[in-house]
Amino acid sequence: MQFKIHQLEEWNHVVHQIIPNLQHPILLLRGNLGAGKTTFTQFLLKTLGSSDEISSPTYSIVNEYDTPKGKIYHFDLYRLKNVSEAYDFGIEEYLDNGYLSIIEWPEIYLDELEGYDFHVMSIENTESGREIEFN
Repeated sequence: MQFKIHQLEEWNHVVHQIIPNLQHPILLLRGNLGAGKTTFTQFLLKTLGSSDEISSPTYSIVNEYDTPKGKIYHFDLYRLKNVSEAYDFGIEEYLDNGYLSIIEWPEIYLDELEGYDFHVMSIENTESGREIEFN
């Protein structure tokens, strides 16, 4: 699925198209700094019924949110120096027990995801907005 958005409110349309297509419990988010990964996550979690305050997990590495469907874990692996740091905070436990795990900056952990089913969403800034690809 591909989308082009030009305004913040258009994330609602993207989220409503993606939710019925979430077949796997892990969603990898790729994009440059400021691309909209956390903004997308905010729209997604609100649409899924979370009443929690949603923020970037840049410093906490993982944030946990409640939804009617179950726990959603939102990771930001940008600051990790190596994969052992992911194991140190128990990433596998989160991945195995949440309704959905959203991982920003997943590159350091990609090899470890072998055997897991996941989606990938890429967000690219353009001159007029953002281009999004979900699969």
